[in-house]
Amino acid sequence: MSGKQAALERESDAPDDTGIGMAGRVAVIIGTLAGVVLVVNQLFNLQIGGIVFIQGRYLYILGGLFLAISFLVFRINGSKIGKPIWLDWLLAALALATTAYLSANAEKNLAQGWEYAAPENAQYVAYVFFALVLEATRRAGGKVLFLIVVLFAFYPTFAGHVPDPFSGFQSTLSEAISYHVYSAESSFGIPMKAFGGVVIGFILFGAVLQRTGGGKFFNDLALSLVGGYRGGAAKVSIFASGFMGSMSGSVISNVLTTGAVSIPAMKRTGFSAKTAAATEACASTGGVLMPPIMGATAFVMASFLSRPYVDIALAAAIPSLLFYFALFAQIDAYSARRGLRGLARSELPSLGQTVREGWLYVGVFAVLIFMLLVMRRETSAPFYATALLLVVNQILPNHRLSLKKLGDMIVGVGQGLAELTAILLGVGLIVGSFSATGLAGTLVNELVFIAGDNVFVLLLMGALTAFIFGMGMTVTACYIFLAVVLAPALEQGGLNQLAVHLFILYWGMVSYITPPVALGAFAAATMAGENAIKTGLEAMRLGGVIYIAPFFFVLNPALVGQAPAGEVVIALISALFGVGMISMALQGHISLVGPMRKGLPGFALRVLLFVGGLFFAMPETHVFGLNFAETAGIGLLLCALPIYLAHSDRKREGVAAP
Repeated sequence: MSGKQAALERESDAPDDTGIGMAGRVAVIIGTLAGVVLVVNQLFNLQIGGIVFIQGRYLYILGGLFLAISFLVFRINGSKIGKPIWLDWLLAALALATTAYLSANAEKNLAQGWEYAAPENAQYVAYVFFALVLEATRRAGGKVLFLIVVLFAFYPTFAGHVPDPFSGFQSTLSEAISYHVYSAESSFGIPMKAFGGVVIGFILFGAVLQRTGGGKFFNDLALSLVGGYRGGAAKVSIFASGFMGSMSGSVISNVLTTGAVSIPAMKRTGFSAKTAAATEACASTGGVLMPPIMGATAFVMASFLSRPYVDIALAAAIPSLLFYFALFAQIDAYSARRGLRGLARSELPSLGQTVREGWLYVGVFAVLIFMLLVMRRETSAPFYATALLLVVNQILPNHRLSLKKLGDMIVGVGQGLAELTAILLGVGLIVGSFSATGLAGTLVNELVFIAGDNVFVLLLMGALTAFIFGMGMTVTACYIFLAVVLAPALEQGGLNQLAVHLFILYWGMVSYITPPVALGAFAAATMAGENAIKTGLEAMRLGGVIYIAPFFFVLNPALVGQAPAGEVVIALISALFGVGMISMALQGHISLVGPMRKGLPGFALRVLLFVGGLFFAMPETHVFGLNFAETAGIGLLLCALPIYLAHSDRKREGVAAP
């Protein structure tokens, strides 16, 4: 199996029953239910059996449970397929045993400072748990992430011998491993705290929504609304994949879930195979960046910034809108240029019937958003919404859960939580190493020094770094690493903190549609039967705005809502017009106006339109010494000629035609 194939398999959602065997299935169900009960007891302070856990003990038990499950879910080669062998069961038992020791001694750890001076027995347990975390990270995250984690996990043991600016405080092996396991700054630091606080609830909600008919309802709703328009199948993919990605937080699972329907529909209505696959890849990638749920990374970001998740979701709304508007504009221009039509009415579900059969799902989503935005109960909101979903599921006869489907759902939830836990425990080792060696502050100063106080150079360095690390890590792992190393440098350059963290998140995502890795595009290419590299290059064009938009909002905080309302509205309108022009320039067709000219003159006009769109999308930006009126004026002048010529050409052809 190739590295890319293995990575695709790891990222994708497995079927309901992956063949882990009856014993494995029962163990996963029991472990998952125990974990969910533990979380509910802790977050709602139910005190079941009179038990109240300190945070350290709670995280030890939660992490240990899903760490054990990860060995039952992932085989030794990283595959989810196949029954656990004796080694997997042994590792799962060791995970539970070491967790029992850690949780039983959590108070002693806190009182006696074991992260700096652990007893001899505690050091032996730390060695075992540390090795289990590395093995789980290898299985769930792949070899690239594993090697990165190993390098940084052992970094404190040789930090004193590394040349500046990468040198730091050095520790012995026992000191380093004890710090990783017993401190609140490493494996059980910010990533796991976010997981045990809010992430798990939203993952649970997303899984239940998809398996109780919610995913199908929103896909049918998109079909009935836009499926009949030109390029309708692709526009449905944009809406459906955006919504599904927001729930799942996984690009590949989104591609495999919605692409099974959207890619054949796009090809049937005239889209080339590479464009159909690229559209699905871009739409699925953008879903992870789309509120209200986004992915697990958004909750980790909220923990890093010590801000409510609602603030993150609201800030991400405009960048997400810009990305999807640009993708929509490209698809419309592509469809108009090729004279494509929408799906036949006979192939579309009835809007009235769809709403009648699934309006309760809209109600569930409304309750979730109300609790998030108005009541500010982000920790408990997904659990109430999930409970409501299960009630709705019993009301709607088409999607009622049988006993087997309920078991499949719990196994699916357990697999997702185990995978995320293994990765977060591993990535936490990177954070812990930076904390133990004091390296984070050193790197920040060096990056700022190399950039020479030039914010734009610092941003380019940050984008390149995020892209490179995004190729080898999951989105969450990439973000956590860069939030520690890169974000402080960008903030020190005078940039808005929230915009900086979103900038990192966006640039960590572009590797999903950019060769040579492009996992999202390659997964879609496989489904479309198209060449992977061609699909990746087409995805780069369709998703072109994802490379540019982060620079817009990090240089102009109004585009993440960090400005007075009037400035936000003006910035949004200008940016929408700007990204629309950029998208149409990339396709060579201006929607509602007409096609652009061919050949060298046409290329020059497309460049003019593209650059004009760039200026329009940068209101109130003083990097170039221009104010909003000047940038908008330049953008208007540059866009005017291409638009005028496209309109006049279309009018002339229309008069000449019979």
